[in-house]
Amino acid sequence: MINNNTLRIYRGLRYSLLLICIQILFFQTSILAQKVKTGIDVLQKTNYSFLTGKKIGIITNPTGVNQNLESTIDLLHACNDVDVKVLFSPEHGIRGDHAAGEKVATYTDKKTGIQVYSLYGRQQKPNAKMLKGLDAIVYDIQDIGVRSYTYISSMGLLMEACAENNVEFIVLDRPNPFGGNKIEGCLVEPKQISFVSQFPIPYVYGLTCGELASYLNEEGLLKDGKKCKLHVVKMEGWKRNMTFQETGLPWVPTSPHIPNSASAVYYAASGILGELYTISIGVGYTQPFELFAAEWINADDLAESLNNLQISGVLFRPVHYKPYYSVGKGLMLHGVQLHFTDTQKAPISLIQFYVMQECHKLYPNKNPFEMCEASRLSMFDKVCGSKEIRMRFTENFLVSDIKELWFAPRESFLEKSKKYWLYN
Repeated sequence: MINNNTLRIYRGLRYSLLLICIQILFFQTSILAQKVKTGIDVLQKTNYSFLTGKKIGIITNPTGVNQNLESTIDLLHACNDVDVKVLFSPEHGIRGDHAAGEKVATYTDKKTGIQVYSLYGRQQKPNAKMLKGLDAIVYDIQDIGVRSYTYISSMGLLMEACAENNVEFIVLDRPNPFGGNKIEGCLVEPKQISFVSQFPIPYVYGLTCGELASYLNEEGLLKDGKKCKLHVVKMEGWKRNMTFQETGLPWVPTSPHIPNSASAVYYAASGILGELYTISIGVGYTQPFELFAAEWINADDLAESLNNLQISGVLFRPVHYKPYYSVGKGLMLHGVQLHFTDTQKAPISLIQFYVMQECHKLYPNKNPFEMCEASRLSMFDKVCGSKEIRMRFTENFLVSDIKELWFAPRESFLEKSKKYWLYN
């Protein structure tokens, strides 16, 4: 028979064992959470030795932080061996204090007192005066892996300027939120080249910004085929099959409507349709890019119709909401919320076309391309990268009419881009 002392000892041992197990689990979780180091973390470990003695410019924004959320600008500015001469601002500003589409003027960064040249406004590419006296430009921006997001356009144009002015271009690499295996969308047609489709790459391109920089440089995609002196500071611990959540890195919103890493994936699923401004995609509500709705939609009917398609990796549920701004502001809208069950299997960028297909079946008199302003058609084509996609699709409003064209470049782009992979 067990006496009270023995029972107390047993309970104490059990409690101690439980504490040890919790500590081990916490330790393992901490290790897991820190398994990826971005380019700035890797550079910081060397005390920025690669930049020692160089006069540099930096293009970054609030996403340019180390694992402790310290700004790349502030880290390099505080380093005595690095001379930060100028800052370059992409869309939204270097401190994130400009709204989407808002033109950014040249100004002085209040925190450091350094001159900031805007690359989102009248001047999208720096001139020789802006680069004068610089040894290198450092690029540190978290991208979302979608061609129409303007940061990679700024990167490519800045690379061109560096090539023309004999300035080194240094990329501090960061993860692609899709991982490195997702490729979707047509290449940009020559007539559709613009700041939202600056280079002939797929809509979802499956590369890190460092890998993409190498691809643009070596494939002769910069102006006149010129090459800049390029150096990529690789990440440590990143694998191509990683979701962003698996990296353990903190997510800093890349823009106001990309509050978390999942938003990057949703952006690819609805952003092209969103350019028409005829169907709400959740921008102006609490779930940007996750929703498809309008006053004239029956939510239950559309959800049932879309789910009956049995699209791989996705489900839809009925929703009703009233946007605070943007499309449908102040109106009660009805539609569907998109849920991913497997992003690797889902045809992510085609989802918006499936939504238009099923809406056309249910509401043939509600043509989103006829309901929008004429200028939005041009923007749709630019973001899509192709006018032919719209022309083919609107003949019958069937995804099957564009699917082959949409995915045609996937295999060839994969083979070409593999040469520039920095990670397995």
